[in-house]
Amino acid sequence: MVEVEIDGNTVTVNVLGGHRLLALRQQVVIDRAAITGITPAEVDLRPPWVRAPGTFIPGVIAAGVYRGKGRKEFWDTTFGGNAVRIDLDGPDFTRLVVDVDDLDSVLRALSPAAVSA
Repeated sequence: MVEVEIDGNTVTVNVLGGHRLLALRQQVVIDRAAITGITPAEVDLRPPWVRAPGTFIPGVIAAGVYRGKGRKEFWDTTFGGNAVRIDLDGPDFTRLVVDVDDLDSVLRALSPAAVSA
């Protein structure tokens, strides 16, 4: 699970607990302007096939950086239906898929309407 912090135009995704070890990362920092879409992640969504570095146990957990053709994604999910998918147009990642404590709150906070408010 992660905690999402928003400070102006910067979004920081802090990886919590033992997931830091599984994901081999403590946080991901993105520019809010790089967000091209945000939706609840589909439960059957799976990461690209190359894990570098991270952990993947099918149907149990995906944590870490995953690469595919033209894609670099950060995942930290247990596929329980409480994950947010954040599509990006940035230099570091093309997508984040992370479990959050309050899905609706994160969707509202990162929506385009919240940026203009």
